[in-house]
Amino acid sequence: MEKLLNLLEENARLTDRELAVMLGTDEKEITAKRKEYEDGGVIKGYRAVIDKEKADSQAVSALIEIKVQPKFGHGFDDIALRIAALDEVETVYLMSGGFDLCVTVTDKSFQEVAMFVAKRLSPLEGVVSTATHFMLKTYKEKGVLFADSRADDRGTVSF
Repeated sequence: MEKLLNLLEENARLTDRELAVMLGTDEKEITAKRKEYEDGGVIKGYRAVIDKEKADSQAVSALIEIKVQPKFGHGFDDIALRIAALDEVETVYLMSGGFDLCVTVTDKSFQEVAMFVAKRLSPLEGVVSTATHFMLKTYKEKGVLFADSRADDRGTVSF
């Protein structure tokens, strides 16, 4: 991955001027390259990483593993794209191991996730089984630590 993409992935708020200084190039060149990446679909979007606990969010996130029966001639792509089109779905990954697909659903209540799995996901043609895991606490996401540094609570020991 190019250095510009690495810098943007670490901090998308960097200005083109700041990026140009960091990369030792011209600001216009950075602006053109960023536009090229955006127009070409290399850069899919910019998002903030939010600590939902500190934002007092009552919503949950879930990781859902899915076993599927792939369609002849289409493999996993057909069912994966149908699942990806569901509004509740944030991410879909093809994976190795005991399950074929991994889906994440975020910012929903426990009930909403349960109803999504029971009424929308599981009945899809090609879905064989699912396993839903609820995220209980976030310690690190997208390279950002969420846990506050803990104070040393061991006390003083003298001999």
